[in-house]
Amino acid sequence: MHIKDVVVMNKKIDYKTFVPLGKIFVPVILGLGIVGTIGILLGNAIGSKYLTLVSAYFFPPLGKETVIPAGIYAGINPLVMALSIALVDIIVALFLIWNYDLAKKIPIVGKFMIKVENIGKNSSDKYGWIIPLRFIGIVLFVMIPFQGSGGMVGSIVGRFIGMKPWNTFLAIATGSIIGCVTIAFFADVILSIFSKNIIQGILIVVIILIIGIIIFVYKKTSKNKKNDTSRKI
Repeated sequence: MHIKDVVVMNKKIDYKTFVPLGKIFVPVILGLGIVGTIGILLGNAIGSKYLTLVSAYFFPPLGKETVIPAGIYAGINPLVMALSIALVDIIVALFLIWNYDLAKKIPIVGKFMIKVENIGKNSSDKYGWIIPLRFIGIVLFVMIPFQGSGGMVGSIVGRFIGMKPWNTFLAIATGSIIGCVTIAFFADVILSIFSKNIIQGILIVVIILIIGIIIFVYKKTSKNKKNDTSRKI
């Protein structure tokens, strides 16, 4: 065997070994590196709150609609808080694009992914509206703060409706950035109103809660009607 053949073989082995490892570790290192650096730059007091809130985003039922306002209230810059939460969605989406099958083998994460896949395949109620819209549907799904509408679920939905991986990634990044910045803007406005006039602030929060309750009741009623209809059929 010639020296050139040995060199070529070693390059092939290195490529096959390091590219899969890179796809696993690059998103993790990138996410931890950026978030950790921001936490350090914010200082001890604010930085510890920042890291706690970003970490809390991984655990339901806390979502961007909860974590971002909490961060702004804690004194973190609204844009920093918004883009940090968007970054989490983007990093998760990147990891799943590169390691989808591997992620399904992770104990808790894998079970959740299979559950979402089964819901998508067996029920048209929850994700059916995304299918005809495709890219725009994923953008809206990630942008609007539904329960379980972050980068992970967006990646799973994009996969089972047949979107190309990088189109799904771009849709998630777009939707997350727009959604997080919008939430940060309104949270900052509401908190500034609170600081000037508590009664006005409380009134706005009450109105938002009433709208949220109406939407929840409407969705629950619609779901029950569909279930009753399917049972009759």
